[in-house]
Amino acid sequence: MIIGVPREIKNNENRVGLTPAGVHELVKRGHQVLIETHSGAASGFRNDDYEDAGAQIILTGDEVWGRADMIVKVKEPEEREYKLARKDQLIFCFFHFSSHRKLTYAMMDSGAVCLAYETVECTDKSLPILVPMSEVAGRMAIQQGARYLEKPVMGRGVLLGGVPGVTPGKVLIIGAGVVGVQAAKMASGLGAHVTIVDTNIERLRYVNDILPPHVVTMFSSEYNIRKLITNHDLIVGAVLVPGAKCPTVITRDMLKLMRPGTVIVDVSVDQGGCIETCKPTTHENPTYIVDGILHYCVTNMPGAVPYTSTIALTNSTFPYILQLADKGWKKACLDNYELLKGLNIISGEVVYREVAATFDLHYKPVHQFLDTKEEY
Repeated sequence: MIIGVPREIKNNENRVGLTPAGVHELVKRGHQVLIETHSGAASGFRNDDYEDAGAQIILTGDEVWGRADMIVKVKEPEEREYKLARKDQLIFCFFHFSSHRKLTYAMMDSGAVCLAYETVECTDKSLPILVPMSEVAGRMAIQQGARYLEKPVMGRGVLLGGVPGVTPGKVLIIGAGVVGVQAAKMASGLGAHVTIVDTNIERLRYVNDILPPHVVTMFSSEYNIRKLITNHDLIVGAVLVPGAKCPTVITRDMLKLMRPGTVIVDVSVDQGGCIETCKPTTHENPTYIVDGILHYCVTNMPGAVPYTSTIALTNSTFPYILQLADKGWKKACLDNYELLKGLNIISGEVVYREVAATFDLHYKPVHQFLDTKEEY
């Protein structure tokens, strides 16, 4: 198989889809790997590293897309890449279709096979590729939130950890999944007072068991959230419904309950955000203010720490890439339920129920494209 890795063109997306170690293994198994020139530079990998591993360095992304049977990326194709995707080409990356109507229709029109990192799912409902990036984003949410609480960038002027004689800052985390737990670890480590809310009592029990006593758990309800946002300095949105658009947890009218300079970091922005006033931002222009509340809604937070993020991501993606390359997508997905759950669009048809429901599109069960009568 010919595997292509184009350079990421999303604003300040510095990660890369394959490391030289992955290239070496694929080439050893008889596959051909095309790397767009300087794709790995920001992650610490030179063209020479890829060539030494057996890759062919390609000057343009257009050629990589044009020659590859499988495209391995990090983030979803940008608008100028839509026309490069072609019928029956396999694209393996983060898509987050439910928050991208235009992307969804473009990939349907292309006829490509879209296998999304974020919906690759184990039988226990865990998301093995999303987890490492959620770990990075959760930790970064506190790192960035602490920065934007500083007065020169329009925050409240609060030091999260406080100092002797001054109470620490207060952090509210909405969602006790991977992002929420990692955010709570970072915030509590800085000495902040942390409240984490969720509708899943078992997750709250888990948080209560593993985190220090100054991390307080509470059941998530509109009533509780309305009370909490009045006196918390940093609010982290960490809500996830796999493959679907996030529910809105904080509405615009609730902003008036917050103190001016409060910071919101909505990590859920990739799936539409859980804050009504959330809109996607970039590392270049990461924040905006609504009603005196500072919003940080960067859609590719881990792209700011590409060395860490690329290695963490490819540790998870590479075993799947190997299966797809060795077997082809149909056989690999039949053999591996986790990959099967990653399929979102095939030959113009939406095969992931939540994506179809988001845009009121026809849903076609994935088994109709495979050599099986079993429904998944």
